[in-house]
Amino acid sequence: MSFKRFSFLLAVRLVGIMVTLMGLVFLFTTPGYHAATLLMLCLTAALTYNVLHFISRTNAEISRFLDAARYADFGQRFNFKHLGAGFEELGDTFTDILERFREVRTGQEEELRHLKALVEHVPVPLISLHQNGSITQWNNSARRLFGSAHVTKASDLMQFGARFHEEIISIKTGERKLAVFIVDDVEQRVTVAATQIILAGDVERLISLQDIQSELDIAQLEAWQDLVRVLTHEIMNSITPVASLAKTAEDLVDDVRSRVADQPDLVEELSDVKDAVKTVARRSDGLMQFVTSYRRLTRLPPPEKSRIAISELFNSVQLLGTHDWGDNKITLNIDISPSELDLNADPKMIEQILINMLQNAGHALEGSQNPTVWMSARLSSRGRTIIEIEDNGPGIDDEIAQKIFVPFFTTKREGSGVGLALTRQVMIAHSGAITYKKREGRGSIFTLTF
Repeated sequence: MSFKRFSFLLAVRLVGIMVTLMGLVFLFTTPGYHAATLLMLCLTAALTYNVLHFISRTNAEISRFLDAARYADFGQRFNFKHLGAGFEELGDTFTDILERFREVRTGQEEELRHLKALVEHVPVPLISLHQNGSITQWNNSARRLFGSAHVTKASDLMQFGARFHEEIISIKTGERKLAVFIVDDVEQRVTVAATQIILAGDVERLISLQDIQSELDIAQLEAWQDLVRVLTHEIMNSITPVASLAKTAEDLVDDVRSRVADQPDLVEELSDVKDAVKTVARRSDGLMQFVTSYRRLTRLPPPEKSRIAISELFNSVQLLGTHDWGDNKITLNIDISPSELDLNADPKMIEQILINMLQNAGHALEGSQNPTVWMSARLSSRGRTIIEIEDNGPGIDDEIAQKIFVPFFTTKREGSGVGLALTRQVMIAHSGAITYKKREGRGSIFTLTF
């Protein structure tokens, strides 16, 4: 409507100019009308200027409108009420168009923010591997996975293991594989999946990295618990009557011996029988105690977590954990960095496993020269609390080191194989892990990651 009115007003002005030009021509050709000719000339010039000003003013506003649309300057307003001549409706039209552009842009920005928020809070780490070898970390899960490590290109992945780097750069679109991710000297298994995205001619691979180590640990732990539960149940069902019958047989032998006290040969034979029965009874009791210790693996209560200071924790376990060291002259070094470091865990559970580990370190150092134990705490590159128990003992053979956290496995003559298996179960209950590695030079390092 406004443009039709604008065209009409422009046509009126053009017609006026044509009329004045015709009058001017007539007056020029007719002698004696000098004043009228001058007046007509001025009127023609005025009408021409009015048309040029009318068009230039319109062009300026159209240019301002186009610039506002080009640069998304949706704050521009076109209020032409004071200009008249159809400009008011033209300004309203421009303002309405920009307002609709603004609404569309606002909707797009809201949708983009929503999508970014969704990606940011996806629990699976997402990264993009570009053709030039650069890497983009898309969400908070990816940043937590890599921690404080600088990861902007493919070669930066080498710090998490050569195999992990190779798996990432070699994965194909649509492929899914299992990779080993090493951080803070702890191996974690992650599933890697890739898909291809093409944007503006740029080809990139979107890679998801899902940490499944905790799920594997829990599944393995549940399998061990089921096995131990079945074995202990069957053993207890079988050994309980044996122990009871052995005790009864021992009492019967004593009763018979009292009756045949006047027959030395028979008494001697009954003594041998009693010794055999006592051996059966003793071994039965030992086996029942052994089974009872393993029931702890299937009856671990959920941790009652609270905030505890590492310094207080170390002070409380130092006396109890070093009590059995005796006169071995073992030196204990404690280091906490930062000194105010704390931990959210079950104090009783963590105290017990630290005491057990200090006692194990003391046993390992028997006969060693300059025996030393280091107990330290620090923050990892991913902000997780790390506690390490380190000694300069003989260490553990590689073949044995792979089995030390397996229930039933022990290298001690009187060991039950429960200690480290129970420690691992406690750490899994705290969503953490325990690992072993050889100390550089000589000794062992057990690492608790919370």
